Amino acid sequence: MTPKRLTSRRSHGALRQLAGALLGLGVVATVAAAPLNVLVNPGDQGEQSRQASYLTLRAVLADALREAKIPEANWIISTDATADLATTRSQMHDIYVAPAHVVSSAVRHGYVPLVGNPKGAQAVLVAMKDRGLKTLADTAGKRLGLPLQDSVVTYLVRGELNAANSSLRSHYARVLNLRYQDALLVCLQVRECDVVGVEKAVFERWVAAGEPVASVMESRPAPGLSIAMRQSIAASGAARTLQPVLLRTLTGSPAVVRSGMDQLAPIEPREYEYVSTLGYFTPRQLPGAKVIDAAAVAQLMAAGAVYIDTRTEAEFKAGHVPQARLVPYVEKSAKETDYDSKLDAFDLAKLPQDKSAPVIFACNGAECWKSYKASHAAVKAGYRQVHWFRGGFPEWRNAARQVASAQ
Repeated sequence: MTPKRLTSRRSHGALRQLAGALLGLGVVATVAAAPLNVLVNPGDQGEQSRQASYLTLRAVLADALREAKIPEANWIISTDATADLATTRSQMHDIYVAPAHVVSSAVRHGYVPLVGNPKGAQAVLVAMKDRGLKTLADTAGKRLGLPLQDSVVTYLVRGELNAANSSLRSHYARVLNLRYQDALLVCLQVRECDVVGVEKAVFERWVAAGEPVASVMESRPAPGLSIAMRQSIAASGAARTLQPVLLRTLTGSPAVVRSGMDQLAPIEPREYEYVSTLGYFTPRQLPGAKVIDAAAVAQLMAAGAVYIDTRTEAEFKAGHVPQARLVPYVEKSAKETDYDSKLDAFDLAKLPQDKSAPVIFACNGAECWKSYKASHAAVKAGYRQVHWFRGGFPEWRNAARQVASAQ
């Protein structure tokens, strides 16, 4: 990128902030602020006509933006939630209209949710009644059918398995992804699938039609298609101005409901905690290790346990648990339970030589996989008292316990 383009981007950013500030004061901005970038991903509910759903949502949202004195926007249609997740981390777009897993990532990376249905999405694992599958454990080794890879249903099912310390690849003999959720019913009927994952509304429609299907597992409800705005713009007052306009223009429109947005209400960041932890956080358990909290860490260390900090040297120097031993886990593998440990580096020789001694592993909280992987490595190496401090240093610090620093 040339210096000229950098200057242009900074100028547009300054103009946009000025326009937002004026908007927050109830003044129509007269400066030529750069158009907002609005990404629209219709998600699963528009799966059979995403283009039509996109055009409907774009038209209604454009009217809402104009009414809120935000007249210009660059519109982007997306059918790839996986790519959208990456753009939230770099804040590439100003507004997201997207499924829960995309918006939850946006909320983690500097966005404010505006409107959505707090319980608009829920995944259900479904089997034919005559298969006798009653629990998630019963489906082990079976053939699973799912919507496409970036579907919120697939995301929720994969996340629930992850939370149970498993994965799609290790739990099922085969995973088949189909374009349409109703095609998954056919997959069950012709015995190509033993169990399938669909939205709860789809399952309920099958039951109402008399199909002999049963629920094997249900995820918790997650928000439906939602709208989020970048925090730096929302803070200027744009969110306060836009939110009631969105509720008025989107609510009750049959076309908007068909496009995947219904029962809209103001929505809070906490509504995305469940889907966020499923897709991003470590499992809640680890066979062979005991998950402990900050109080247990203090007790164990007072009794002589060794605390292994698996973070980077820079993080360790900035602050750590007193008496902690730094043994960085160099992570290049995927953040999932069936990760390839051969891609990583962890020096087991720096652990206590006595494999019966209690050892604590920690990093930067439940979303940090380094301590999970280090604990797993210790278990595999034969350590018999492995304690995984899943909350890690953030939990220790938030508990107002003593912090040491090398700076």
